[in-house]
Amino acid sequence: MFERSLAIAKKETREFMRDPVYLSLTFLVPVCIMLLFGYGLTMDVKHLPIAFVDHDRTAISRDYIDRYVHSEYFDLITVTSEEGEATQLLKTGRARIIIDIPSGFARSVTGEEPVSLGVTVDGSFPTRGQVTYGYVMVINGLYSQELLTQFIQRQGINPDAILPVSIDLSVWYNPSLESKNFIVPGIIVIILMLFPALLGALLIVREREVGTIFNLFASPARRWEILFGKAVPYSLVTFLEYLILFTMSVWLFEVRFIGSFWVLSAGALLYSFCTIGIGLLVSVLTRSQLAAMLVTFLITVTPAFNYSGFLAPVASQDAVGQFAASLVPATYFMDIVRGCYLKGLGFEHYTGALSALAAYTAVIYILSWLALRKRVG
Repeated sequence: MFERSLAIAKKETREFMRDPVYLSLTFLVPVCIMLLFGYGLTMDVKHLPIAFVDHDRTAISRDYIDRYVHSEYFDLITVTSEEGEATQLLKTGRARIIIDIPSGFARSVTGEEPVSLGVTVDGSFPTRGQVTYGYVMVINGLYSQELLTQFIQRQGINPDAILPVSIDLSVWYNPSLESKNFIVPGIIVIILMLFPALLGALLIVREREVGTIFNLFASPARRWEILFGKAVPYSLVTFLEYLILFTMSVWLFEVRFIGSFWVLSAGALLYSFCTIGIGLLVSVLTRSQLAAMLVTFLITVTPAFNYSGFLAPVASQDAVGQFAASLVPATYFMDIVRGCYLKGLGFEHYTGALSALAAYTAVIYILSWLALRKRVG
């Protein structure tokens, strides 16, 4: 029953192994993308260059500056009394934040008088600017709380008696709050969405361009046998690509993984067949390899980046965005990947996403089967 499909699969495997372009597109390029994005794409904001304009020049102002210098979030660039010098550092990008300590700062602090500091943040990158301002607010708040505690103690009052509310912070799933634990698994989903689909997009249209498609049309192989024979070897190759990326994430990037490898692998295998099927459908419908690659890139990378939950949760999107997310297979695999890496939930928690992927895959191959016509011309 599967003899013809097996013969087509063997032919595709031989062509794949002999083609350096396919080999590099399958293994070399995804690994490079993983390295570039894994090391280069981060949401952690640390080691921000900071400059102080200290008009006070006292031990207390230096103590205040030390609160920032001894933090991993800031790197001291300079302490100056010239505002123009600090402004120039901000303009050239050598500093990302300026804190202006006014003269009389120590006198106000020791005299228990209110004092205001000037904070200037580089807002050219809004997200980083917001995080930077948040860091300043926290450090300044801790300093103010310390001053308040000292004042209360001088009054002979126990600070604990008037500070009844405290926070016992507990962070689940990503205790270190490192963005790599969030970003790297998402990169795996994006890579397995794009490159397998690009491989699949060339399977039919390439033979149409060189003329070997007529051999398939003239053969006794049925349409489903042609699709099955072409999809299986590349789906298995995609699964091998997933194993390489998974190994890189755990051993090279040291991403937190606490879930079931087998559940994740089952989802990856299904996802591999799905993305190869997307490429096959495009390959059947297009007439040139260039068009196939452009269409595939458009319908895979853009939706996967914007709607799959790669950088922002799907639940935070509007109704249109959530509807678009439901049409992207990367959305369902993203749930499986993030859940397996960070939450370690059981198989029953992924049945919905796996069922959606299976249904998506079935629809893709049915459409490919309907679109593929054994005809000459």
